[in-house]
Amino acid sequence: MQKLFQQFNNQNILIIGDVMMDSYLWGSVERISPEAPVPVVSVRKKENRLGGAANVVLNVQSLGATPIICSVIGEDIEGEEFLSILQKQGLSTEGIIKLKTRPTTVKTRVISQNQQMIRIDAEVDKEISLEESDQLFSVIKSIITSRRIDAIIFEDYDKGVITEYLINKVVALAKSKNIITVVDPKKRNFLNYKGVTLFKPNLKELREGLKIDVDASNHAELELAVTKLHSKLQSDMVMVTLSEQGVYMYSKEGKRVIPAHIRNIADVSGAGDTVIATTAVCLAAGADAFNTASIANLAGGLVCEYVGVVPINKEELLKEAQTL
Repeated sequence: MQKLFQQFNNQNILIIGDVMMDSYLWGSVERISPEAPVPVVSVRKKENRLGGAANVVLNVQSLGATPIICSVIGEDIEGEEFLSILQKQGLSTEGIIKLKTRPTTVKTRVISQNQQMIRIDAEVDKEISLEESDQLFSVIKSIITSRRIDAIIFEDYDKGVITEYLINKVVALAKSKNIITVVDPKKRNFLNYKGVTLFKPNLKELREGLKIDVDASNHAELELAVTKLHSKLQSDMVMVTLSEQGVYMYSKEGKRVIPAHIRNIADVSGAGDTVIATTAVCLAAGADAFNTASIANLAGGLVCEYVGVVPINKEELLKEAQTL
């Protein structure tokens, strides 16, 4: 296990997806507004963090691998702030394209007395144009051909960065260079990820993507749904995350449910990002399907013990993995 975790440090992981900035305003409520029956928050602290696909980047970095993010942002103040946070975190900005046609996605959360009062989303979620897709693919191709890339993560948040055209081009290029491709899907492109190495929906995404009802506790029903999905996508592996019921792994090595570990769940935000980052790094380091699923399952559970979106702690994960 220690050898596997050391191997993480040698991996270069490319992440393609929808990046966003998570903006937080912390304050206290001491009065109601005279203008409308709403609370007035006196802001004490402001903070901007990397969000969306950029949270996957932070998890890959925490595991010791080198992440490179490929995405689009707006030509705006928020985009500049996003690039600045990337640089402060010691992350590459070479895969980021600025577009005039859309703003940088920002999710602003107002928090008072440890409770989220409101979330304000500033975004455009229509697909980028064919020309912009081509521009992004050129950057991806340049990175893939100029250095060794061990795995590619598609982190899809349905905000329009990932298009069917981009998926087809990247998967074909990855196959030609024997690069692992793993997918954290959303609804829009669900059945467009044909021929990838690993496809990782959660139970809700599996139900919506196949338009069928699946009972996670009924293994025969789950197996039937995953078999149907596999026949449509022809991926090497399908890994379905089942929240407190663990994960279901389907591969040529076999299929089984790996149960979740009992946790004190504080916050499930960002757990899916941790799972896909851990999955990519494990597969790139040479782990088999079931060890990958077990370690990713552990990682997803561990981050749920913390409040807020936090990347995985590598030492903590190794310690838990060794006791398995």
